[in-house]
Amino acid sequence: MDLVRIREAAERVARSEGLEVFDLEWKIGKQRLLRIYIDRLPGAANPEGAGISHKDCERVSEQLSVILDVEDLVPGPAYVLEVSSPGLDRKLIKPADYQRFVGRLAKIWLNEPVENQKYMEGRLAGYAEGVVKLALKGREVSIPYDGIRKANLVVEL
Repeated sequence: MDLVRIREAAERVARSEGLEVFDLEWKIGKQRLLRIYIDRLPGAANPEGAGISHKDCERVSEQLSVILDVEDLVPGPAYVLEVSSPGLDRKLIKPADYQRFVGRLAKIWLNEPVENQKYMEGRLAGYAEGVVKLALKGREVSIPYDGIRKANLVVEL
């Protein structure tokens, strides 16, 4: 299976709806699952309110399903196509995500310790030249982007 071609097809559909593909997952377990995470482009107007709506997911799913079948991009036995939003605790994947969500609380797991820590939780303070800035209790820590193993926003109520 060609995940690059699947992502390209998903991006075409998402763009036609004023959205972007945030992430893509392929899982094989009891069933084969193709999960596409879509997001609103930063600054894009949304007549239905903030974030991704159920209607957004439905429209992308319907259009993408046809393309995947016609172009036979998921060969083999049946699979489930799931289109979803990244959620409130979204992963931070690209450098732009760290800039986009400045001021938000984030959890960051590191490959190598920074200031003797492999896990940090603080407010995103920006991204520049390969370095993520994280505000921790009155001080700012510089974290090499390449040293981040995993990062997520934290849901704040």
